[in-house]
Amino acid sequence: MYEPTVARLTYRALLGRRRAAVLFVLPALLIAIAVAVRLLTGADDQIASDVLGGFAIATMIPLIGVIAGTGAIGPEIDDGSIVYLLAKPVKRPTIIFTKLIVAIAVTMAFSAIPTFVAGMILNGNGGQIAIAYTVAALVASVAYSAIFLLLGTVSRHAVVFGLVYALVWETLFGSLVPGARTLSVQQWALSLAERIGANGVITSDVALPTAVVLLAAVTVAATWYAGQKLRTLKLAGEE
Repeated sequence: MYEPTVARLTYRALLGRRRAAVLFVLPALLIAIAVAVRLLTGADDQIASDVLGGFAIATMIPLIGVIAGTGAIGPEIDDGSIVYLLAKPVKRPTIIFTKLIVAIAVTMAFSAIPTFVAGMILNGNGGQIAIAYTVAALVASVAYSAIFLLLGTVSRHAVVFGLVYALVWETLFGSLVPGARTLSVQQWALSLAERIGANGVITSDVALPTAVVLLAAVTVAATWYAGQKLRTLKLAGEE
């Protein structure tokens, strides 16, 4: 299910000079914010939670997921080079699974590590806040990568749709509209963080069992459907 050659090409595409520069901006901004907040307010659990929840989980991770998830396959579809990959004796689910693993690894590296560093800067992991949000970043990275990889497979405008989802649904509706929170990856991830962090500091509107089931279901369903669409794409190319 994992093809090293596909993985190497995907890593090269994601970590090229221009895309890597974009990936570094948001983590650097998070750490800069954490340093400034710590200097201005000192160590405070609630402020640390607000910064990590409001910027890292709600904004940074979805945007990095858009870049990594859509970038893992979208450019190949746009320029037609996916046809050469599909002509190789590699199963379509293997291609999708390999690209998903790469997208997850990149999203985790550029989101979970900066989140942990920022948490340590903000309050030295008081109340297990840094660990809690790092775990949330890890699990959110998996779901976002699957969702945005699927978008990259089914649409040539995946980045636009991904940004709308990340900025409008997750950041706006997922934070403000009660009904939408149940269908928010952000809230599912926060449910895990809530269980790990100090009582009352981190909150989520989704119960932990529900969050775990939804995270798993969305990840599996998006990955499976992306594989099905890739098969359809191959047939369209041959016709």
